[in-house]
Amino acid sequence: MFVYVLKRLGLAVLVSFTVSILAFLLLHLSGDPAVALAGEGARQADIDMVRQTYGLDRPIPIQYADWLWKLVHGNFGTSVYFKTDVGPLIMDKLGTTLMLGICALGVALVVSVPLGVLAAIYKNSWIDRLCLAIAVLGQALPNFFFALLLIMLFSISWRILPVSGSDTWQHFVMPAIALGYYVAPAFMRLIRAGMIEVLGADYIRTARAKGLPVSTVIFKHALRNAIVPVVALAAVQLGFLLGGSVVIETIFALNGIGYLAYQSITYKDFPVMQVIVLLLSGIYVLLTLASDIANAWLDPRIRVA
Repeated sequence: MFVYVLKRLGLAVLVSFTVSILAFLLLHLSGDPAVALAGEGARQADIDMVRQTYGLDRPIPIQYADWLWKLVHGNFGTSVYFKTDVGPLIMDKLGTTLMLGICALGVALVVSVPLGVLAAIYKNSWIDRLCLAIAVLGQALPNFFFALLLIMLFSISWRILPVSGSDTWQHFVMPAIALGYYVAPAFMRLIRAGMIEVLGADYIRTARAKGLPVSTVIFKHALRNAIVPVVALAAVQLGFLLGGSVVIETIFALNGIGYLAYQSITYKDFPVMQVIVLLLSGIYVLLTLASDIANAWLDPRIRVA
């Protein structure tokens, strides 16, 4: 197990290093960053001054090495638009995005687990088809459109939930539903497939033959084993939710990383954009690493694969 963890850790470090290169190169993908920072109609003298001020006149490998060295020492640079240190600016908004991601993951599990269990118990029946239809609808419906429907229903028609902001827990209800419903189908299909396989196992037939209650057979014996892959998937999906919250946070004006990313793109705040991409990618890598280790701990066969 220790050797497996070391291998996965080494791979995670390699992926993180590659991501740091890609995050840095984002600065140069859209053209000359000095021209973008100087603004439209800027004189060549102004562009040259911006290029010298931000060190953009140096070779790209040297710029990357300097940027990475500063990151390692906790210097994330200064925001071009907000005129403040990038580190505290992002840390101040990270809690909102984490809260939204965790709430959305909770919504996804609350929706998918009952649907997956019902679909497996009543396999090939109208209940199974209804559950699958609900799951397909969640994946086919764009989350921004679903978010607008929620706003029209709960904020405009019924006036029971606030439209924007992140001050109270009510502000997270609609964003969490809009974001969580989109990833629920993946959990639902995994639970359904796992429950169908487990319900046909010999130990389940033995438990039924002993006269155990149906609820005990399903929830204590079947679901307990079928939900093991869901634990690993949940870690990966949480990283996806954190990275995919840009649109939802923008719609609901949540003061999180996603909304900050939207503002940084709008105002061409390259230092903030770079750190956001690197941070979210790093979180995703760590969650994937945790998922792999959890899988190896739950299933020893993976360690020798």
